[in-house]
Amino acid sequence: MISANLLAVFYLISGVLFILALRGLSSPETSRQGNLFGIIGMAIAIGVTIVSAGNFSTGFLYLLILLLVGGSIGAFIAFKIPMTAMPELVAGFHSLVGLAAVFVAISAFLNPEVFNLGSIGNIKIASLIEMSLGASIGAITFTGSIIAFLKLRGIMSGNPITFPGQHYLNLLLGLSVAALIFYLCKIQSGSFFWLIIAISFLLGILLIIPIGGADMPVVISMLNSYSGWAAAGIGFTLENTALIITGALVGSSGAILSYIMCKGMNRSFFSVILGGFGGTDQSLTSTKGKEQKPVKSGNADDAAFLMKNASSVIIVPGYGMAVAQAQHALKEMVDALKKNGVKVSYAIHPVAGRMPGHMNVLLAEANVPYDEVFELEEINNDFANCDVAYVIGANDVTNPIAKTDPQSPIYGMPILDVEKSKSVLFVKRSLSPGYAGIDNDLFYRDNTLMLFADAKKMTEEISKSL
Repeated sequence: MISANLLAVFYLISGVLFILALRGLSSPETSRQGNLFGIIGMAIAIGVTIVSAGNFSTGFLYLLILLLVGGSIGAFIAFKIPMTAMPELVAGFHSLVGLAAVFVAISAFLNPEVFNLGSIGNIKIASLIEMSLGASIGAITFTGSIIAFLKLRGIMSGNPITFPGQHYLNLLLGLSVAALIFYLCKIQSGSFFWLIIAISFLLGILLIIPIGGADMPVVISMLNSYSGWAAAGIGFTLENTALIITGALVGSSGAILSYIMCKGMNRSFFSVILGGFGGTDQSLTSTKGKEQKPVKSGNADDAAFLMKNASSVIIVPGYGMAVAQAQHALKEMVDALKKNGVKVSYAIHPVAGRMPGHMNVLLAEANVPYDEVFELEEINNDFANCDVAYVIGANDVTNPIAKTDPQSPIYGMPILDVEKSKSVLFVKRSLSPGYAGIDNDLFYRDNTLMLFADAKKMTEEISKSL
């Protein structure tokens, strides 16, 4: 049995390590170190929590078995999952965090004596509020994350699903949850508690279905924030400092990331959180004019000739590069260009790859120097003076229609100004629309040469030609 004071010290140490982890993850150069800090902090938090229980009985053995099974499943999935599936993996894990919060709240409500919260029908008011909020946010996170997973996986349409009065219904459900929490504190009826959870499950679905594919990266970070607040609420119920600190860190950092992404996509932060106010029907512009417009296509030799005779080339990676696992081939092509005296830079859009940092991780995996990788604000003005922009798998983040068509679901979203380059080489398997479900006007520009092929294969062929 570990003393309360020593337990608090260990939780404080784990909290500091979590803060250092977030700080490390804010930069590619320190991300590995940040991950290590997070792993150590979580190991300490779990270890001292188990030891603090002090009762090494049959239940303790079951706990260790479940930890081993769960940890093994998580490790197996982490090793096997491809980078392209990372967004839906994160959504899936968020759903488990939310469900865990719901289960802990249910346990605390049914067995308050075990948690020193009072007795059934006479639970502390503060504890009731905490467990109700934790359960509600956890339930919203669970079903919302499931919908996000289905959309990202392609099992469910990425288009917004809307119906008349949808936002008023969401508002009514939200107010109902608040009212039920109030009456639960007064009457402490189990029926109210189960209604809070049921309505919250429904609310999670209704909040996410109207959000279209173009906004799914924001949804992922938003659900991350929700899972943190759910954990923090349950932490207060259990009087567990580690849960409170971790939940608050995850909740606040997720909210900040969501705000930054909304700003980067010119989206309203509150409209996304409240269920996609102002969502448009993506099908309206998904195929408009695709058949009537001429397209210029080329091959690897054409691309190699243009890039070899250029003084500057900007690489724009996207989801297609991740699918093809073309980052290593891209690095080889860039090395060949550098030998010919060509200046090469990489332009990363905040939401390229359906998840913040997706492209940065892939380029780091291929040992691309960090000082060659630039964010949108840093490099966008350079496209006007660029000889060749090599777009490898990026789509929505390069679509000029975001600046011209108010009916487009990506209208107003800042994009990479690749169309201003002297020549654009666009690597893509076909003219199919991007994740937002709309046609890319860049395909049909006079200065664009389409390279229809697998991103990895095309890049390797260009390297051979160089």
